[in-house]
Amino acid sequence: MYPFFRLFKDMARARKMPKLGLYDTHVSHHICLPWDLDLWNELNNGRTLTIYDLGRIPLAQRSGLFDLLKRERWGLTIAGSVVRYRRRVQMFHKLETHSRLLGRDKRFLYIEQSMWKTDGECSSHAVFRAAITDRNGIVTTDRIFAALQTDEPSPELPAWVQKWSEAEDLRPWPPQKHR
Repeated sequence: MYPFFRLFKDMARARKMPKLGLYDTHVSHHICLPWDLDLWNELNNGRTLTIYDLGRIPLAQRSGLFDLLKRERWGLTIAGSVVRYRRRVQMFHKLETHSRLLGRDKRFLYIEQSMWKTDGECSSHAVFRAAITDRNGIVTTDRIFAALQTDEPSPELPAWVQKWSEAEDLRPWPPQKHR
């Protein structure tokens, strides 16, 4: 089940925090709870992605994107992700999640997130390709930034993110069925 109570708590906490610039970092704190574990008593990889949600949504709130989505009746969807898992997270480990808008292209926002253990080790790192949608499909990022009333240029995406995005564009859709 989706952790709605955690989300509501994190959103309430974010409302009390100062607003962020579009490319600033939101830091959130989480604890690996018993229902977050897999069979090996580690943070489940799917739950890791959900905890990243709990960092992205308050980031959108603090940067003004959340209000824009409500006003325009737009949606926010994840169009792709690449995740690197490196260190074990076990029950009751505390995590600090860093979330920031990395940059954009014509169609997508690229959001970088990382989880840090209390010993200073990074347990995982992810980049999400997010799309803003309306009833007609994807809203271009030029239109989004115009609605945000900013002409702040996008930082150049790191080369590896550009290559990943290019690879995603080459990937066939729908995938071939295997029997």
